[in-house]
Amino acid sequence: MKRFIQTLKNIYKIDELRKRIGYTLGLILIYRFGSYVTIPGVDPQQLMALKNQSSSGLLGLLNMFSGGAFSNASIFALGIMPYISASIVIQLLGMAIPYFQKLQKEGESGRKKINQITRYLTVLITALQAPGYIANLISQLPAQAITPFDPNVTSPSVFFWITSVVVLVSGTMFVMWLGEKITDKGLGNGISLIIMVGIMARLPFALFSEFLARMEQKGGGLVLFIVEIAVLVLVVLLCILLVQGTRKIPVQYAKRVVGNKQYGGVRQYIPLKVNAAGVMPIIFAQAIMFLPLTIAGFASSESLQGFAAAFTDINGFWYNFTYALLIIVFTYFYTAITVNPNQMAEDMKKNNGFIPGVKPGKKTADFIDSVMSKITFPGSLFLALVAVMPALVRMGGVSSQFAQFYGGTSLLILVGVVLDTLQQIESHLLMRHYEGLTKSGRIKGRNAAGAGF
Repeated sequence: MKRFIQTLKNIYKIDELRKRIGYTLGLILIYRFGSYVTIPGVDPQQLMALKNQSSSGLLGLLNMFSGGAFSNASIFALGIMPYISASIVIQLLGMAIPYFQKLQKEGESGRKKINQITRYLTVLITALQAPGYIANLISQLPAQAITPFDPNVTSPSVFFWITSVVVLVSGTMFVMWLGEKITDKGLGNGISLIIMVGIMARLPFALFSEFLARMEQKGGGLVLFIVEIAVLVLVVLLCILLVQGTRKIPVQYAKRVVGNKQYGGVRQYIPLKVNAAGVMPIIFAQAIMFLPLTIAGFASSESLQGFAAAFTDINGFWYNFTYALLIIVFTYFYTAITVNPNQMAEDMKKNNGFIPGVKPGKKTADFIDSVMSKITFPGSLFLALVAVMPALVRMGGVSSQFAQFYGGTSLLILVGVVLDTLQQIESHLLMRHYEGLTKSGRIKGRNAAGAGF
């Protein structure tokens, strides 16, 4: 406790760090305030049906990522997810289209062009999603909830549709701007922090409701709640292991003499991530698992609907088995795309480096590929286990809202963002010759373990 208090004092002594933390907290407060500002023309007192609809399933996940803005019919209802979708699309295009591959190699100028394209794509995706959200809003709410100040209006006007779409698009762009400002002048990755704050905003309510539900039970309710918390702590530790886990490969650099100076002759280590794919396999697997639900909506065959029903039961065996299997497959797929052993071997050879006992060139690339395959297998199993943990704890009687914090994308994002932010704080402390947050002074964030978007 004494060390923690001293660390807080050290943080306060650093003027730049203190300003960055204050700036970040201020923008996050603006975001949280905006999540309670409803769309003009919507009665905030009549949103119960929308809240019930977004309490579970896909809409529940979207509502959690937006910090409740989705169920509040807020101006930030679509949140930052359109930007995340646009970023994933651009990232996938960078693997297949030469133009985007060229931009990725152009350094800072290429990065700016990619960011600009991502912003335009975000506007397009938000403009496509906004009418769907408004249509769902109208279908869920009673007639008097829309334009409540005009009793003569029985259905939303064209003006309401246009203004609502403009407000939702502007809200998403404003949230994206907040994230970029946090990254530039604040602390941590702004987009990731906004997602984390949205997830964390739901935790107190879910925890308190779970506690009350257990207290209402007779015989051991408190004990069951303590067991749930213990299991949650174990899952968090598993996620930290998944985020920080690496396998180090020794690299020896040959000695070079240039004039009177000697270069090389040192040994370094290349950290290969156990989970190089991050949360992307879970995102891809979730997108695939939503297909049966879509098929069932258009199918008229009873057998096809029964098949789709088996794969839309998030607590069912076949859903979770297929879900875990897809995550394992996508982990290998995404790792193979993001980690290029041939490029690593070529860069190592250009810098007069080699792995002891392994010939440079193709042998080195084969060795790195073999190591990656071996460490990716346990990483994919851990990732699959974390992804299906919410279903496992729901089967044990945990409520759906609280179960979402036991795994999946939400928990990995929370762990990754927290570690990344702590790593930046520790870097500021160590640069000013203060003690870090840990005795070792080394916290691995997402940059070290690739656990974020």
